[in-house]
Amino acid sequence: MDHLRLRATAYKSRRIRCKLAVSKNWRLTDMASVYRKTAKGQTEIETRVNRLVPRLRTALILVDGKRTDDELRKMIASEPDEVLAILLDQGYVEVIATTPPPRSSQAAAAPAADAAHSPRKLDETRRMAVRFLNDQLGPSAETLALKIERAANWAELKPHLEMAEHFLRSGRGPAVAQEFSDKFLAPPAA
Repeated sequence: MDHLRLRATAYKSRRIRCKLAVSKNWRLTDMASVYRKTAKGQTEIETRVNRLVPRLRTALILVDGKRTDDELRKMIASEPDEVLAILLDQGYVEVIATTPPPRSSQAAAAPAADAAHSPRKLDETRRMAVRFLNDQLGPSAETLALKIERAANWAELKPHLEMAEHFLRSGRGPAVAQEFSDKFLAPPAA
């Protein structure tokens, strides 16, 4: 981790907050990394033995061995680079693959996905997803509902819908999460 440097700052409450300093000669967008939980990370999820702070635990839950760091950054609410660096440094996650930046053909696929989700359909999807979340999770879904409402296009909306599905699976069970997925995460009809 030559490009990352962590330093701890002690506060009066005796908690330590780690800060991330990214050197200027390294760009976060050079290569996309795919992370997975280590054995230590799996144990933490199952037993909470190390008592991770909520923002680190939430990020650890999101790591699934499929999402790139770019996707995780969109889903982690506060200081995503710092959170991923801490999880990596403390051995909760590991890099399993790096992928090159998207090529022009892949970049062209994003506008096509947005075209399939017209502004009217996007507004309807956002509105219905927020209502579904509020009906199922109540006030605990407020922060996520606000993020869904702020999404300007499908690329911004999809990670929040995936997070909502995860919350529904945890809070209401797999049947409700599958219903949400079928309604809001199904590929657009051609």
